[in-house]
Amino acid sequence: MAERLDTPLETRRRFIRKPQLDEDASGKISESIARFLGTPRFIIYLTLFCLVWIAWNVWAPADMRFDKAVNGFTALTLMLSLQASYAAPLILLAQNRQTDRDRVQAEQDRQRSERNLADTEFLAREMAALRIALSEVATRDFVRSELRNLLEDLTAERDAEPEKHPEPAERGRKAPRG
Repeated sequence: MAERLDTPLETRRRFIRKPQLDEDASGKISESIARFLGTPRFIIYLTLFCLVWIAWNVWAPADMRFDKAVNGFTALTLMLSLQASYAAPLILLAQNRQTDRDRVQAEQDRQRSERNLADTEFLAREMAALRIALSEVATRDFVRSELRNLLEDLTAERDAEPEKHPEPAERGRKAPRG
């Protein structure tokens, strides 16, 4: 025995090992049973079982009947009660596991939504930055119009002062001496 309360007892060796149940395995088994209990096949099987039970105990020879109709089919009632007493906790276990899965899925959905929102906000900021940057950039139409204006100005200057700008053919000739 431990001298202090906060010190655990020494472990004893056991000849028979205590069975350890995997919670996930038992949960999977309970889910599969609960899923089967909710199928039309189970309802049909249970109905056939009850009909055979009642038919046997009504029409079979008296010495072969094991659940008398006068007693209200007590054994059948006990069998159905036993089945219901096992079905209810199995269904609850399956619901708890489904609730846990739904909780995890909801958390993953929330995180995914947050990431999508952050990505959307980032893209919106990038688009706004591009719009601002593009408003300061010269577009093709703007450059063309500026070049056209410069060409018109140069043409207007050349037409206004023809003697300052000799024709290309006249540039190579010397002016006559007078």
